[in-house]
Amino acid sequence: MEAFLPGSQIDVKPIRDYDVFVGKTMEFKVVKVNPEFRNVVVSHKALIEAELEAQKREIVSHLEKGQVLEGTVKNITSYGVFIDLGGVDGLIHITDLSWGRVNDPHDLVELDQKINVVILDFDEEKKRIALGLKQLTPHPWDALDPNLKVGDKVHGKVVVMTDYGAFVEIAEGIEGLVHVSEMSWSQHLRSANDFLKVGDEIDAVILTLDREERKMSLGIKQLKADPWENIETRYPVGSRHFAKVRNFTNFGVFVEIEEGVEGLIHISDLSWIKKIKHPNEFTSIGAEIEVVVLEIDKENRRLSLGHKQLEDNPWEELEAKYGLDTIVSGKVIEMNDKGAVVSLEDGVEGFCTARHLQKEDKSAVNVGDTMDFRVIEFNRDAKRILLSHLRTWEERKEVPQKENKAAKKETQPDMPKVEKTTLGDLDALASLKASMEAEK
Repeated sequence: MEAFLPGSQIDVKPIRDYDVFVGKTMEFKVVKVNPEFRNVVVSHKALIEAELEAQKREIVSHLEKGQVLEGTVKNITSYGVFIDLGGVDGLIHITDLSWGRVNDPHDLVELDQKINVVILDFDEEKKRIALGLKQLTPHPWDALDPNLKVGDKVHGKVVVMTDYGAFVEIAEGIEGLVHVSEMSWSQHLRSANDFLKVGDEIDAVILTLDREERKMSLGIKQLKADPWENIETRYPVGSRHFAKVRNFTNFGVFVEIEEGVEGLIHISDLSWIKKIKHPNEFTSIGAEIEVVVLEIDKENRRLSLGHKQLEDNPWEELEAKYGLDTIVSGKVIEMNDKGAVVSLEDGVEGFCTARHLQKEDKSAVNVGDTMDFRVIEFNRDAKRILLSHLRTWEERKEVPQKENKAAKKETQPDMPKVEKTTLGDLDALASLKASMEAEK
């Protein structure tokens, strides 16, 4: 009679090679019988479990924290290693395998390997035992060179990357954090992944060192000179440079002349004549633009820059060209409730109010129309030109009317002058009439 022995019922521990049991005589417990299918299932594990349970209680009852035991590697997982302590299992968590970072436990141990472990904690009821391997060796921080101090240069390997920085291992189990703000003198916000990657070997400077807390912060940018130390001589006021557009705001453009040297071009300093509502109308992110240094703020590490200052202010010359009552041709490029923006020569823009947009034939004005305008205001300080299309044809119609009135007055014949009769004249006539009647 044959019976079936499931692999999981051979022993209490996982079996990786079943061939070693072929031909071996063992005791089994019948756990299932099916006469209809002539099937019998047996288990060897069921016989030894009760015995092992008693053995486990015996082992656990003698465990103490800090005790060092020899065990056999029973299973390896992504989160740790299970160790057989002679009838009871314990777990070495991946963080307790080594003082350094461990990516894969297979890199440190292998199955059936016999190793010494230390008991960190245990739960007698649940029979859970926490083991440690790294605790058998001194902590690397205790062996750190006592002469190492802030400002010293160290060499290490990048072991972990985050958005805010990189962890660099300068010795096994000793790591320092290089914050992203310490990777470059640039104030332009970037990810740490733009500078480093896991596996890179780098030099760094120790910025902070706390041996009690076992923490260390490192810096890379400190290996280079601070570009703001001699900013006045390298980028004096009035000097011209090329910069890269980094970012936009509603009030201007942030540019970078070199790594760590950034400045702002205010929207009013982009152009002398063009009305710019947003900087993206003038340039684009990543574009190169020429600038002039207007002001240096060393404390806040910021330069005030200008672009229009590369050329002379044209408004003095424009005043002669667009004086009051000058007739100019312009193209309507934008319209709103208040009026229209008109493009003139030289890239100058003027504004015509809705009332002064009126055409002689009463037709509508549309964007793209080219018409004549009369300059009714020129303000050099405010850089404003007010225009009127109405004045170009309204005054033209008034001239013939004035001429007609003058001609009509010249062609009329001279009429005799009629003197007005006064009350005194009427009284004299009445007296004359009365005396004539009396004589009669």
